Amino acid sequence: MSQKNDFVTTARGEIGTIEGPKDNETKYGAFTKANFLPWCGSFVMWCAAQVGLKIPNVVSTIDGATKFQGIGAWSNAATAKPTVGDIVFFDFVDGGSPINHVGIVARNNQDGTVTTIEGNTSGDKKKSTSERNGGEVAQKVRAYRVDNKKKLPVFIVGFGTPKFTEKTVYTTADAAKAAALKENK
Repeated sequence: MSQKNDFVTTARGEIGTIEGPKDNETKYGAFTKANFLPWCGSFVMWCAAQVGLKIPNVVSTIDGATKFQGIGAWSNAATAKPTVGDIVFFDFVDGGSPINHVGIVARNNQDGTVTTIEGNTSGDKKKSTSERNGGEVAQKVRAYRVDNKKKLPVFIVGFGTPKFTEKTVYTTADAAKAAALKENK
């Protein structure tokens, strides 16, 4: 599998994880040394670390977006062509911080929406209504285009695209086939 697929698979494996027992207490926050704080960015950083992916620090969502912009790896929502593994940045609060939540693109639905995996959002287990501090890892469908076919409101501001390495994982059988081919040459 590729690093990109491993990244999304790691995130997908965390769906349903809830914070606690204290508010905003998670293994993700402990990993980034930001425990007991809103943890959407810590979730993304933890998933990236599990697969050796180096990304700008997105624990502070605004700083993370600024860093992606600074390295030329940013797309505004209106013109974006999001891909699997992109880091997606949101604004759920009118008049508040321009970027206040972050997640991972699991799929571009080709209809102006993406399927995302997000930490600290509303989910099925915790029953929160907060999209940016809901306490659970959940999969969501989010709009990035105003003219999306699902007619969802647009909260996505933009996307940061990580630099993935393409690693190839070989099984023992693959190694035996490669050795056999090499001997036959």
